[in-house]
Amino acid sequence: MAKKRKSGEGTLRKRADGRWEGRVVVGYDENNRAITKSVTAKERYKCLEKLEQLKLECGIANHKTINSNMLFGEWIDFWYQNYCKMQLKPSTQAGYERRIYQHIIPSIGKIPLKSLTQNDLQQFYADLKKSGRLQYTELKGEGVSDMLVRAIHGNCRSALEKAVQENLILVNPANGCKIPPKVKREMQVLTPDEIQRFLIQARYDGLFELLLVALTTGMRRGEILGLQWDDINFRTGELHIQRQAQCVDEKLVISDPKTETSKRTIILPNSVLKVLAELKEKTDSKWVFPSPVNEDMPRNPQTVYKRMQQILERAGCKKVRFHDLRHTFATTALANGMDVKTLSTMIGHVSAQTTLDIYSHSTEEMKRNAAKKIERTIGRNESIKEEDEETPDQASKKPEMAKFEPTKGKYRKPGTGCITKINDNLYEGRYSPRLPDGKRISKNIYAKTKEECETLLAELIKEMKAEIQAERERIKQEQSI
Repeated sequence: MAKKRKSGEGTLRKRADGRWEGRVVVGYDENNRAITKSVTAKERYKCLEKLEQLKLECGIANHKTINSNMLFGEWIDFWYQNYCKMQLKPSTQAGYERRIYQHIIPSIGKIPLKSLTQNDLQQFYADLKKSGRLQYTELKGEGVSDMLVRAIHGNCRSALEKAVQENLILVNPANGCKIPPKVKREMQVLTPDEIQRFLIQARYDGLFELLLVALTTGMRRGEILGLQWDDINFRTGELHIQRQAQCVDEKLVISDPKTETSKRTIILPNSVLKVLAELKEKTDSKWVFPSPVNEDMPRNPQTVYKRMQQILERAGCKKVRFHDLRHTFATTALANGMDVKTLSTMIGHVSAQTTLDIYSHSTEEMKRNAAKKIERTIGRNESIKEEDEETPDQASKKPEMAKFEPTKGKYRKPGTGCITKINDNLYEGRYSPRLPDGKRISKNIYAKTKEECETLLAELIKEMKAEIQAERERIKQEQSI
């Protein structure tokens, strides 16, 4: 259900033609009927900007009076609420709010805006590094990370730059501050052997399809979890990325992709299409990867990350982030001859230069191989051979599959119930789903062998899922009346 806007904020809706419309009441006629004005835009945040401007023009916006005597805490709050918030995605908003309301305002918010100096900011950053951490101090120490200091400095600098533009202060005291240097995080890439072991273990642990999509498309975690079956054309192989699922303040939020270029179309390999088609036959949800607890919602990104780490450990692979699966795809694609421009479009980068900057190590190797080819063909130097050049016999041989047996974990796959051995001649199967009203129920079956118990339990799960889906449909029909 959409969050209701407060009285005086106006209304916001998406029209049938795809544009966003903002409307606000500007007065009432002699018959006490509301007089409204509206604005439209293609993007939601642009519509919000126009709506706020309309409210200002009509004299109905409830803004604070700003001047150079106000406290820095009041100014940075005003700056965030009126110049930034409406343009930010939910996850970015959460980051801004944590930095502004948990660190910046409590520490330097009471200093008058016109009196804030570079020394005040420099001391603030030093205190953050010394004792600024608010939680997990026993595990991570008293000071915050260099990355957080840089982000906080960025917020302060931007807010103060806007104050300069508004003639509230003459110079920006954040300019010239010394902050920790930006350190490029080391990229981790799975080797071909690790990829095979990883996927073998993922098939056993019930996350195979999701991780296969990640490794063969380079999609971000949120984009994969935001997929719906309507986004996939099984006839043409096209996959349309239109939304993402993210955790914001421990709540699952569905939003637009990271950037405009992130809204893209990918052509799936036939093998992946076949795997997804088989998965669709087993799923009643509109989501490609629904939550095992509530099929009306996608999987939780944090839960997926934890499961992935378990799979990596059981498969004997090095520990990597989910985003490193994206790096693995990109590095593999470049190594196999995909050009940078095509890769940039496929993974949704703003420009090919971004791709070049991130994967410079791979592109340098491509340049060296290209130079060797030129030397061999144009320079007629047959003594030079590419390091990875294959002989005809080598090219005809297919890579051997990793000889790996998946590790049996302690827990069964989500949504498959549980089986308990009562005695040598009796097994109990139990399935405990959550109903649409939030209540959890349990049903049991019994059998003489584990194999028979598995069969009966699978039938029970299928029946209960059908009943739950029917109940969801009934509730939706009642709500639509």
